[in-house]
Amino acid sequence: MNNHKAGFVNIVGNPNVGKSTLMNQLVGERISIATFKAQTTRHRIMGIVNTPDMQIVFSDTPGVLKPNYKLQESMLAFSESALQDADVLLYVTDVVENPEKNMDFLEKVQKMDIPVILLINKIDELKTSPGEALAAIVDRWHQLLPNAEILPISAKNKFGTDLLLKRIRELLPESPAFFDKDQLTDKPARFFVSEIIREKILLYYDKEIPYSVEVVVERFKEDERQIHINAVIYVERDSQKGIIIGHQGVALKKVCTEARKALEKFFDKHIYLEVFVKVDKDWRSSKKELDNFGYNPE
Repeated sequence: MNNHKAGFVNIVGNPNVGKSTLMNQLVGERISIATFKAQTTRHRIMGIVNTPDMQIVFSDTPGVLKPNYKLQESMLAFSESALQDADVLLYVTDVVENPEKNMDFLEKVQKMDIPVILLINKIDELKTSPGEALAAIVDRWHQLLPNAEILPISAKNKFGTDLLLKRIRELLPESPAFFDKDQLTDKPARFFVSEIIREKILLYYDKEIPYSVEVVVERFKEDERQIHINAVIYVERDSQKGIIIGHQGVALKKVCTEARKALEKFFDKHIYLEVFVKVDKDWRSSKKELDNFGYNPE
């Protein structure tokens, strides 16, 4: 196809700066779960934007952190892999983050010879002298990433995202499409079932519980009108199992109800959802279990 552009645009940055919200705005679909809690994204998730003459393959990644256990090591590996195959890199920060946080990762970005766009997100949160405050933030980042283009945005309010898409289009190389033009993501339906259930757990439980949870879809049977789903919530401790289920099963029932509503909206079909809770001791620190759960970056 003449003058067709295509490329990989990878989104990286520290936890809780709005990477998943940005990805969803750019793709126009709810691909990544986005909550107010850090470390929401655990995998590298692709969202694909297609036009007749262009295909942008966006990639959302886990927030960069210093790993404390094997799960976080895998999450960091997903983030670092995004530095290897990008045609354009989007480095996301926000208006409150310390620019020198996780300098080891930032130094790798400094050495990249592809286009890097530094996105200062959440500019709507600048209340006092916003112009002066933003100018100071831009200056600090310009010193750290002198070769990067800097663009202030508000992903939540869609401010600056159209300009960002225009600039990405200009930077993409000429290439045929990498995926079918009707494809939205590289992930299967089961992946989004587990992510939506995990999102509800992130929203409804406190402290360590959401981070000790993994969701596995054991059955996904679909016909023209409905989908039957059996899922298992894995936790690390018996005490966590009790918290997830709650008194007389009330807590688990709430999660299932909210997840079912979200799944029906996502798939536009009636959903039968059955969820069990099981203990898999210390799964976050077991390479074998992490491989089974799909946390082994290719």
